[in-house]
Amino acid sequence: MKKILVVFTGGTFSMMIDRTTGGAIPRYSGSELLDMIPQAKELAEIEYFDFGKYPGPHVTPQLMLQLSREIKNLLSEKHYDGVIVTHGTDTLEETAYFLDLTINTEIPIVMIGSMKNSSEPDWDGPRNLIDAIHICLNDNSKNLGVLVCLNGEINAASEVTKIYSDSVESFKSLDFGSLGFVQNGKVIYNRLPHYLEKIETDIIDDNVDMLTVYAGMNEKFFRFSADSGASGIVVEALGVGNVPPPAFEGIKYAVQKGIPVVLTSRCPAGETDYIYSYPGAGKHLHDIGVIFADYINGQKARIKLIIVLGKTKDINEIRRYFEAPRAKSQK
Repeated sequence: MKKILVVFTGGTFSMMIDRTTGGAIPRYSGSELLDMIPQAKELAEIEYFDFGKYPGPHVTPQLMLQLSREIKNLLSEKHYDGVIVTHGTDTLEETAYFLDLTINTEIPIVMIGSMKNSSEPDWDGPRNLIDAIHICLNDNSKNLGVLVCLNGEINAASEVTKIYSDSVESFKSLDFGSLGFVQNGKVIYNRLPHYLEKIETDIIDDNVDMLTVYAGMNEKFFRFSADSGASGIVVEALGVGNVPPPAFEGIKYAVQKGIPVVLTSRCPAGETDYIYSYPGAGKHLHDIGVIFADYINGQKARIKLIIVLGKTKDINEIRRYFEAPRAKSQK
């Protein structure tokens, strides 16, 4: 039997209803969860590692870095045919992307979660774990980067996002669609990820702010971020990459202070581009030095900037990390 490592980090997957509060709380360890899903051990030789019992909102970039290091250490000590990571869904896409950028391995790493807790009759954790095992057992899952699988859909960590707050169909890749799906134990792939990259660094800088632009926004939040010592700023701009003129002045202020500003769109799908040239438009933002991301959303851009800043503070180097994917996709 193939050997699979399951890393338990908590999330709803590990939760049950607390009788005192009436709400779901972390409860089960990895061994207890595996005992509740006995069919998992029938498919592969399962080893587990308890990283923690963190609700999704408690996970920080520093914990992501620790998790990445732990997985790399475990892979260096023993051969595994795949790795499955359970995680809270609120920040699952951010941790998945962090691992995708920082772990270089050909074997599949599959992130899963659960939208229902173990006290609910329709707990989806077991199905997601079984599907992830099937993905790890499939040779076509190699060299695809970190994968995310919930509700039978397989998505790339660099593309997927949580679009519903409480539906089992929460995770979608809005720009390109899913990579494939799992049905009755069969793993079917329709395409490869849009873009894969690795950034080798043992240091991160998580002092990165993210600001979402809104109608009538002025410069004060950008000035505050710059003056409070932010190492970087991610801007979720309007449309394809535009901001109100007063907000432009705030962004310009940050850029002039040498702070890398990375721009994405607040739209749930589509890329950014500098095609407009009215006041506050993308062309002027790019001309003053704002870095335009590819298709990644704001939270992913922030994760990437946190990692890149741990490797370099040079604006031109940072720009290459974000704009190289754009250049490659346009060829």
